[in-house]
Amino acid sequence: MQRIPAQSPQAIQAYDLVSRLQKRFVDALEALTTSLDSGQKFETVEWFRDEGQHGGGIRYGTAAGDVIGRGSVNVSQVHYDDLPEKKLSSANAISTIIHPVHPHAPSVHIHISWTEMRNGEGYWRMMADLNPAIENTDATQVFFNALQAAAPEQFDEAKAQGERYFLIPVLNRHRGVAHFYLEQYNTGDAEKDLALAASVGEAAMDSYVAILTQALKKPTQASDEDRATQLAYHSLYFFQVLTLDRGTTTGLLVHEQNDLGILGSLPAYVNADLLASWIKDMPEPQEQLLQGLISALPETSPCLIDDSVKQKLAHVIRHHYRTHPGAISLQASGDVIPATVNNHR
Repeated sequence: MQRIPAQSPQAIQAYDLVSRLQKRFVDALEALTTSLDSGQKFETVEWFRDEGQHGGGIRYGTAAGDVIGRGSVNVSQVHYDDLPEKKLSSANAISTIIHPVHPHAPSVHIHISWTEMRNGEGYWRMMADLNPAIENTDATQVFFNALQAAAPEQFDEAKAQGERYFLIPVLNRHRGVAHFYLEQYNTGDAEKDLALAASVGEAAMDSYVAILTQALKKPTQASDEDRATQLAYHSLYFFQVLTLDRGTTTGLLVHEQNDLGILGSLPAYVNADLLASWIKDMPEPQEQLLQGLISALPETSPCLIDDSVKQKLAHVIRHHYRTHPGAISLQASGDVIPATVNNHR
């Protein structure tokens, strides 16, 4: 089976960028694990959209290691060059999440993508957010400083938009402590915008590896309380991704050919009792969604989210939004709400 690439010059450039960022990040993370005398590596998984006719992607994943509990660095290029009736021409993206084992080592999420419509118009989406279970304010500032240096003109807007997007209204708190988010970004200068996407991606990845190195070279002793705090935070992360994140929901609704990759952002373990305590605060019909997600979890404590559970979670989300399509409006947004699945596909 072979993936057929997109033909648009900008799609080719975007795919080259996200592939280079993928290699940069995986190489840096594996160099860190090696320096820590760990044998943990990332395994390569290739996936195909419509048997490669409409692209696909390569995912580097790792799990249950001594340094990274869950890690996914996924690059995709999906296109419809042979289907002119589709409004979406192509989408090229890197989406990565790293959940370290140590409670004092923060998680990170980074997403850089170029979406191009059939009429030739397109836009970048740039996201980076630091997600510690136990915040280190120095690390937060390192992450912010790197992003501000990478995007000085856009930083204030991106920070404000990120804080709106990652707010969890029913809990009155954010997912993460440092947020950067530009949606539908296009200045009309394609070369300049491409350079900005590269700069943001490199800054987020390099600063995170530096933060992770600092946390793990001379680690703080983790207590049982620290591990409980991490489990609670991972439960909140799970909650935000599966009930509020538009990118995750859109990916699952569009197709069923990369569920494990789309849900690669989920942590390894969550607390079902904590999740259940939030049902009463959910707006209709989202309390049904949360109840369905909890029902898909194993009856263990804490709950392990393995591949079989991810498939069940994907089914719950698809069923919910096909039954309640209007509930999409209850998901998170920054300044701009991305086009809907129907408009794009």
